[in-house]
Amino acid sequence: MTLSPAARIALRVVMFLGLAVIYVPLLVVLVNSFNADSAFGWPPPGFTGRWWSQALHNEGAREAVLTSVKAGLGATAVALVLGSMAAFAVSRYRFFGRETVSLVVVLPIALPGIVTGIALSNAFQVVLKPLGIGLGLFTVIVGHATFCVVTIFNNVLARLRRTGTSLEEASADLGADTFQTFWHVTFPALRSALLAGGLLSFALSFDEIIVTTFTAGPGAQTLPIWIFSNLFRPNQAPVVNVLAAALIVLSVIPIWIAQRLSSGARGVA
Repeated sequence: MTLSPAARIALRVVMFLGLAVIYVPLLVVLVNSFNADSAFGWPPPGFTGRWWSQALHNEGAREAVLTSVKAGLGATAVALVLGSMAAFAVSRYRFFGRETVSLVVVLPIALPGIVTGIALSNAFQVVLKPLGIGLGLFTVIVGHATFCVVTIFNNVLARLRRTGTSLEEASADLGADTFQTFWHVTFPALRSALLAGGLLSFALSFDEIIVTTFTAGPGAQTLPIWIFSNLFRPNQAPVVNVLAAALIVLSVIPIWIAQRLSSGARGVA
């Protein structure tokens, strides 16, 4: 389809405006984290790294970052195991209800976060509370794993369908057992997909707040919850801006690496 010059210009303008709406506020947060004015007047009268130093020495902020890292790593580990197993089952085997299993695995990421959060909170109260297990880091990890599984499942399933079974069959014909075939043939083909999915899962978990609000107890305050709790406290505003800027960077880097890994894998394939 050939577009007229006016249509091309209009599309470029709309694209530019859309990107500006998304990224200009993020840029403002990054700039404000170095704003020398404690009231964050605009334009900044100067720049300083004082707020970053203050954030590093804030005990509550450090604990929130550590909790988010623990939750992200835990949810990613669970998602890697469950998502890979589900992808292998759907890709390599034919059984009754296979498409239903695929839908059930993918569904959590399509549901509104508040629905998932309420459902998980009620389930934890009914199942775990009688066992003496309250809301905390464990329930946060379980809650995050419900949607992190989807990224692993989609990545691994797509890679398995692309590679097929010919190499595995050739390995078996040459005398390799199941474990040898998996370790030397299947796993190397899946390695970049697993890493990309893991990075995406960690990024999703690290900045998640809706499900976390319903599944975290008093002792499991993640970084997004800490930021939201201190957002309207004037004395914490500089630290909040710094942590928001750090959150942007920590979310973008894994996604960028995952995108590069996926692009490289497509190029090799």
